[in-house]
Amino acid sequence: MSFLEIFDPAASPRPIGIDLGTTNSIVARMRDGDPCAIRDCDGEALMPSAVFYERSGRVIVGREAMRMAAAHPTDTIVSAKRFMGKGADDPETQRLGTFDFATPEGPEDARTVRFRVGPERVVTPVEVSAEILKALRQLAEDELRSVGAAVITVPAYFDDAQRQATKDAGKLAGLEVLRLLNEPTAAALAYGLDQKQNGLFAVYDLGGGTFDVTILRLDDGVFQVKSTGGDSALGGDDMDRALAEVLLRAMHVVVDESLASRELVRLALDAARQAKHALTERTEVDLSLPVKGGGETTVRVTREDFEALIAPIVAKTGVACRRALRDAGVSAAELNGIILVGGSTRVPHVARFVAELFGKEPLGNIDPDLVVAYGAAIQADLLAGEAANGAGILLLDVLPLSLGIETMGGVAEKVLPRNTTIPAGAKQVFTTYTDNQTGFELHIVQGERELAADCRSLAHFTLRGIPPMVAGMARLEVAFKVDADGLLTVAAKELTTGVEQEILVKPSYGLTDDEVEDMLLDALEYGESDMQLRQLAERKVEAERIVKATEQALTVDTLLLEPGEREHIDSAIADVRAAVLAGNSALIQARVEDLDQATKPWAGRRMDFAIAKAIRGKGVDDLDRSVAHARGVDAHVDEHARRR
Repeated sequence: MSFLEIFDPAASPRPIGIDLGTTNSIVARMRDGDPCAIRDCDGEALMPSAVFYERSGRVIVGREAMRMAAAHPTDTIVSAKRFMGKGADDPETQRLGTFDFATPEGPEDARTVRFRVGPERVVTPVEVSAEILKALRQLAEDELRSVGAAVITVPAYFDDAQRQATKDAGKLAGLEVLRLLNEPTAAALAYGLDQKQNGLFAVYDLGGGTFDVTILRLDDGVFQVKSTGGDSALGGDDMDRALAEVLLRAMHVVVDESLASRELVRLALDAARQAKHALTERTEVDLSLPVKGGGETTVRVTREDFEALIAPIVAKTGVACRRALRDAGVSAAELNGIILVGGSTRVPHVARFVAELFGKEPLGNIDPDLVVAYGAAIQADLLAGEAANGAGILLLDVLPLSLGIETMGGVAEKVLPRNTTIPAGAKQVFTTYTDNQTGFELHIVQGERELAADCRSLAHFTLRGIPPMVAGMARLEVAFKVDADGLLTVAAKELTTGVEQEILVKPSYGLTDDEVEDMLLDALEYGESDMQLRQLAERKVEAERIVKATEQALTVDTLLLEPGEREHIDSAIADVRAAVLAGNSALIQARVEDLDQATKPWAGRRMDFAIAKAIRGKGVDDLDRSVAHARGVDAHVDEHARRR
């Protein structure tokens, strides 16, 4: 009996929350109703997100791996999170410069970042992250004996590819991933339950490699995100690199691809990171650094010098903060508090910047390094049904960018707008443009511009097997569904036949550093011209459709034309085509109206002829049924014309 009393409680798998960070990662769990970080044998909660691959095949994670980084810079991968979901040709991929990137060998390899660690081993950011997650899982198992499902946090601005890569890493680490939770939302969850406060808050999350800002309302257990913004490639690492460039000049190092150069770059980065931490408490620090060619030099770095270096980096966060306030429709004065998240918010200049930006001192009740992991642990407990007081908790997150589909003329039709609360779903019906079309080519896009070419392409797929029909008669229902993890599924169904197909949108690489920011800024800057281009594209499509339908009718009902009428209609058709080629929206509209006037008498005779043909030999009851059917067809066609 005593054996069961000791081990039976621990045998039940316990849910955990994981903050998979760029610089450090943390695992947390609930104990006696409160979140707590699981610490290693040295009492440390923060595990460096570093992985060292020994030539023997052994993998080392954490602090020991960080100690190996200076001597083995190409075999030690740090900040892998910055590469999650990114392509090998991404500018961000090459910016760090201290890794040995594997040369792509084919189309699939070209889409994914790969690191060469040793003469024969190649690993991806997903595999590196999986090693970190394995180490965190083991740490949790050492304390809990059995680990259940996990909630893993991601930056709010992670796109589909980056989120899917994170989920893949969790699966590779042997974890059941309950949910991907946005980091600012996790922080707000931990803060809201700890402080029992309601109101409107901004979460300013500056970590090692990512920045997020979220405006959300806490209202008696309901956490409703109003807007979100940020940069998936901006953080404390950029501060380290800014200072490291100064140190490398003092070391007389010219950065190139040589192994010696990479080792010195890594030394400079390590020294810069140590200086950043020291300058949080001190006003100056002296660094002893090797000089290329032999000897050492001492470099004094003052807090004033460091703050001047990082000021442009920190200022970039202000752009996203102001946009998030604007998107939420609130002013900084309306906020009840600012929650700081991420180790980089410990830098004094950052805290001052936030206070000046929002006009109030930020809150500091919970350790900014741990608050995200705490929120993940709380959410894991809720989802696993373990929480005693979680029945009233509701998280309402949002989409960072609009999702849509390309329609005729290259127009981007938004199906789910940005800042839509998730989970979310929406449907829209489209129709065919040409006769006898037997398939639909679907192009899924992400972004705020009016034309698909200016948005980011997420996926292409084809729905085949549609029977030939007259243009406008097929009905294609496209359904978008975004789950609680922010991952998109698109389903397409032809309603008259039931033919359908579904695809999990999993792009092979993510957005570059500036793409998300550029998408939103461009949408504002080019809003008016984009609408004009969209209107032009739609009018071109409509004009071409009308011309095609008129030409088809001319081949069928030529005998109904009056003398000289054909020449007049042909001339009007030529004018429409000339207006389309000229690309003048107003002129196209005018020429289409001219064509309508030119065909109106002939169209009336066609209608009379069709009615006379339809009623020939029919009784009154037959006529009533025919009229009812005709009205139904007209309504069907009108509805599709409107939706297109």
